[in-house]
Amino acid sequence: MSQWLPALDGVVEQLDAGITVADVGCGYGHSTILMAQAFPRSRFFGFDTHAASIAEATRNATAAGVEFRVANATSFVGAYGLICFFDCLHDKGDPVGAARHAARMLTADGTVRLVEPFANDRVEDNANVVGRLYYVASTMLCCAHAISVPPKRPSI
Repeated sequence: MSQWLPALDGVVEQLDAGITVADVGCGYGHSTILMAQAFPRSRFFGFDTHAASIAEATRNATAAGVEFRVANATSFVGAYGLICFFDCLHDKGDPVGAARHAARMLTADGTVRLVEPFANDRVEDNANVVGRLYYVASTMLCCAHAISVPPKRPSI
């Protein structure tokens, strides 16, 4: 995270000054809590569809200004200066709809931060240990989850 946020023009300065941040697909809230600890003037919200993860995130929240709520990537509401998707957009039943929803929830000068695992464009370039691990995880977890959560509305 120490490289991801500074790579966004002006975002660290906004976080230092105090903005509202959404961490979509936050799971147990570790990324949300780390950001809140680094930027105490900002307000942080973590959203996830899994109620047990939100309960665990709430137990993990030791930093002030962190709230966790059950919501999916197309139902969270608010106005955010930064919306983060850390390794989760590809798991959504409607990733395009999730990105569009995030764009609607941004403030005028807001930013979306999307971090996804790296994979090469050509299949043969992924024929290595990491590529094989990603392929298995994608097949067994990511794709299965994405198709288990059908989109509420078409994203086209």
